Amino acid sequence: MPRTEEANQRIREAQRERILEAAWKVFAQKGRAVTMADVAMAANVSYGLAYHYFTSKEALFRALIEQILQSSDAAFRRFEEVQEAPWERLESLLSRLIEARRERPELFQLFYQVLSDEATPPDLHELAVRHDQASQDLLRRLIVEGQAAGEIAAGDPDQLVTAIQTSLDGLIRLAAIKPERFQRYFPDAKIILRMLKPCQDQYQNGNNKRKE
Repeated sequence: MPRTEEANQRIREAQRERILEAAWKVFAQKGRAVTMADVAMAANVSYGLAYHYFTSKEALFRALIEQILQSSDAAFRRFEEVQEAPWERLESLLSRLIEARRERPELFQLFYQVLSDEATPPDLHELAVRHDQASQDLLRRLIVEGQAAGEIAAGDPDQLVTAIQTSLDGLIRLAAIKPERFQRYFPDAKIILRMLKPCQDQYQNGNNKRKE
């Protein structure tokens, strides 16, 4: 019995996803030097089939980056809508950001390539920059709200954001240069969250001020 159009569509979508999944890893490993032949081999599909779904390496690269940005932007919007205390929202956001790096370091390696590679098309680079800034803005806003509520350590919120961002970026660098250590000693999210917890004196002072 011939396949239905719906069945054919599912097959096409599965093939496209297989090519994208393989592309994540080869682009992260080789950067822009990767070829469509590399991607086809990693996906275990023919060279012609890879080109059937993506007309060029640049088209494939753009599809990967757009997939990253769309997924992350949707996640950020969900965090904006959650009605919880600042610390709970920050804990949830950071836990997600850290876990995502453990599960898919190649995704973030590719994203950093977009930010740093001069060969990145200007419009794609601008999208990545805006996304990176939106992530930092959300972190900063939660930190400021948490400080006002006495839930987060006092201090310059921009310095705290930088400390967090450096920790997250360092994990991806470690995944690239020491993958075994990355897998063996990947930190629990609570380790990074500790730097944001107020010390007991700060907490007590905050309570006293609110009582006054």
